[in-house]
Amino acid sequence: MSDTLAALLLGILEGLTEFLPISSTGHLLIAQHWLGARSDLFNIVIQAGAILAITLVFRERLWALATGLRERENRVYLGKIAAAFLVTALVGLPVRLLGWELPETVSPIAVALILGGIWIVFAERVAAGRPPSAKITWTVAILVGLAQVLAGIFPGTSRSGAAIFMAMLAGTGQRSAATEFVFLVGIPTMFAASGYALLEYFLKGSGAAGGGEAWGELALAFVAASATGFIAVRWLMGYIKQHSYTPFAVYRIALGVALLLWLPAGA
Repeated sequence: MSDTLAALLLGILEGLTEFLPISSTGHLLIAQHWLGARSDLFNIVIQAGAILAITLVFRERLWALATGLRERENRVYLGKIAAAFLVTALVGLPVRLLGWELPETVSPIAVALILGGIWIVFAERVAAGRPPSAKITWTVAILVGLAQVLAGIFPGTSRSGAAIFMAMLAGTGQRSAATEFVFLVGIPTMFAASGYALLEYFLKGSGAAGGGEAWGELALAFVAASATGFIAVRWLMGYIKQHSYTPFAVYRIALGVALLLWLPAGA
């Protein structure tokens, strides 16, 4: 398989999985086990392509928030988005600099997929026993930020999944409200992560050790992730109005078990 086709497939995979609670990072690392490893820059920037899709899907909501700052409700909501982002940045940056993360091998990802599936089932059961609240509290905002950091430490956890179900457990029982808030928090979070990755890349001499980044392939994967991400988000926001996230939990657990059974030790 050519490198260009592999990059295209990875972009499509990123767009389809970034917003579903099944871990885009985990799926990318698993795919790269067979398609060939890519740089951290590649993985983070194509995630930004998927986040661009979120910006397009929620453009009307973002515009309403930006132009409605005279309304206290909008100011408070934006403040909570900012709080979640700041928690992620202030806690996540030191964690990244200290190198606190599991190795990006398939076995830890498989375990994270299984544990994440159990987490989804638990969160859904707890939320089902509560009144369907759409309120985003300051506590929810802070815990969403911490959940994003946790997902960064454990590849395969799913940033969106960890944050959505943390919000549901913390009191935002309405799936659509929790999902929208997490997706909006993801816009500054992932764009900041991509900017940081680019800064690291150029400060290290533009990847001279690896012969430089394949920018054409990166651009192709970015566009593919944006297009498929847009479709995935539109579908998911409609799906969760009538359905639970439990099927995704079943998928995570089945995939995790399959990987542990079929992959060689240490993979």
